[in-house]
Amino acid sequence: MSDTLMQFPCDFPLKVMGRHCDDFRSLVLGIVQKHAGPVDPACIEERPSKDGNYLSVTCTFSAQSRAQLDGLYMELTSCERIMIVL
Repeated sequence: MSDTLMQFPCDFPLKVMGRHCDDFRSLVLGIVQKHAGPVDPACIEERPSKDGNYLSVTCTFSAQSRAQLDGLYMELTSCERIMIVL
């Protein structure tokens, strides 16, 4: 029996939130692309908070395995500039 309900490969939307600063998008994309390879620019969404203090970056990419996602989540959540990963 599989330890995950997901079937791979699959399109996987990942939302990352942190303080809005000039390089937050590139920080997030650098980590995501390290684990997932190039992400199509059309599959990246950026949304500032109402007051502009925070930024969410959503990347949809082709996830290949549970291990890939685990490594990606571990690196994102260990980054002190990233507040939330969904």
